[in-house]
Amino acid sequence: MVFSSLDPRSLALNPFSLIAEDWMLVTAGVPGDWNTMTASWGGLGHLWNRDVAFVFIRPTRHTFGFMEREAFFSLSFFDPGMRQALGVCGRLSGRDADKAKAAGLTPRSFELPARAGDPAARVQSFEESRIVFACRKLHAQDLDPACFVDPSIAGHYESLDWHRLYVGAVEAAWKRD
Repeated sequence: MVFSSLDPRSLALNPFSLIAEDWMLVTAGVPGDWNTMTASWGGLGHLWNRDVAFVFIRPTRHTFGFMEREAFFSLSFFDPGMRQALGVCGRLSGRDADKAKAAGLTPRSFELPARAGDPAARVQSFEESRIVFACRKLHAQDLDPACFVDPSIAGHYESLDWHRLYVGAVEAAWKRD
């Protein structure tokens, strides 16, 4: 597949439906050593004078260790016909299976243009992606249940496995041509 650079601000997409309804894959790691997971919690916005993406990952997820280790991560968005593949990536653990193979996805590495030649400045994604955001990790913080103002939020954490919030600067984006 051919991808071209994209100015994320040029997208005319609804971030609420893009993430909550269409889902995305959050991927961290390097070629040959990465993991991906399906996510429907997160967002896009502007923080600290940067365009950012934020995602939430539980420490029990295999992707968590990759997010902790790596400086970059990707958010990959797909056409609606890929919903079944995203479901596979949400059900299987990368500890136990090759999720990409099981989902029929083809791994692809993207180099951040502003950091060309830096082997650490790459993100993993997939040939089947429609849009890919490359994010540089800026902040990571565990959610603190003592800070939940709305007590119903605790219902999402029956196992007390609080998410870690990751905020990443959107450093590059690509679209499938």
